[in-house]
Amino acid sequence: MGRNWLAVTVIAGCFWTIAGANPILAQVLEKVELEASSYADLDLWCECNRTPLIESINHSLTYLDTAKSAEDYANLDLPPKFSRDNVRRSLLRFRELVQASNDPHKLQQQIQQEFDFYQSVGTDSLGTVDFTAYFEPSYQASPVQTEKFRYPIYRQPPTFDQWQSPHPTRAELEGANGLAPADSPLRGQELVWLPSRLEAYLVQVQGSARLQLPNGKIMTVGFDGSTDYGYVSLGKELINDEIFLPEELSLPKLIDYFETNPDKLSEYIPRNNRFIFFRETFGSPPIGSLNVPVTAHRSIATDKSLMPPGAIALVSTVLPFPAYNGEWFKLDRTFYALDQDTGSAIKGAGRVDIFLGTGTNVQTEAGLVNDQGQLYYLLLK
Repeated sequence: MGRNWLAVTVIAGCFWTIAGANPILAQVLEKVELEASSYADLDLWCECNRTPLIESINHSLTYLDTAKSAEDYANLDLPPKFSRDNVRRSLLRFRELVQASNDPHKLQQQIQQEFDFYQSVGTDSLGTVDFTAYFEPSYQASPVQTEKFRYPIYRQPPTFDQWQSPHPTRAELEGANGLAPADSPLRGQELVWLPSRLEAYLVQVQGSARLQLPNGKIMTVGFDGSTDYGYVSLGKELINDEIFLPEELSLPKLIDYFETNPDKLSEYIPRNNRFIFFRETFGSPPIGSLNVPVTAHRSIATDKSLMPPGAIALVSTVLPFPAYNGEWFKLDRTFYALDQDTGSAIKGAGRVDIFLGTGTNVQTEAGLVNDQGQLYYLLLK
């Protein structure tokens, strides 16, 4: 992204530190004043867009009413004003304003009058945040292995809690070819089979899926644990090996590359030793790390060791849109979202993952999101 369309002025003296706190954790948010008049969430003129935002707020409020949320906030080194109660009060008032207004500009004026904005310091202490997107895949699958459906995703083995660390590598678990060897602890834990090894792998990357079975029924699966390795991005590995330049790689191009060179899957997939287990979720929507549903375009994932879980955020970045000719173009976008998820690759104050929804078109859209922007959190004054 070449320009900052949300002009901000940092208020002197409000770079937060807390006595005795980890200075890295304590200095991830700066109180700012937004000077631009064009940062309203313009989609909120329509009830069809206000409703998903309100639903997402309600999900955060459900989380904030749990004992787990009290524990989470007690363990965070945030500015003192970011208490669980203040975040909850802010969400309740924000919801009232959204429900009462169908004019995005007037709504923004009210929000500016009643709320303070706190900007993430980003990757460079200047507020630059790297945005990506994730989605819920929708693929064909089979409850039994067939000649067509060969590549499984797995339940968590019943003895998983007894595995010694470090855990078995991905190659040890599922073989270099994606088919578990005879001595693998995954044998017998197959949950469902997919026709493509790459699709089975992408379900692991995304952490959930909607799967269409041969009998026409839809099976939903969700995250149920992982091995104790850090996430290794196939895209970054392709860039490191000079297969792609950073600016040209996207998920659609990655998929095209591996579909054209399927033998390369056995070289690259085993580089990511983080292995994900699944459980059937019986029609449940995708669930984020706060154990509440995530909402398309209204939920984000951040580093939950740093950022306030469940809080309302203002996102400013570039997003792709489909053109009539089947191509995609990108536009500056500013919108409100709830911080309701995390991810193994989402580390630091400068990383945000936007949840975009379910399906093949969404997969393409999410794969094109790789831009910079800004992230702000809102609290009542």
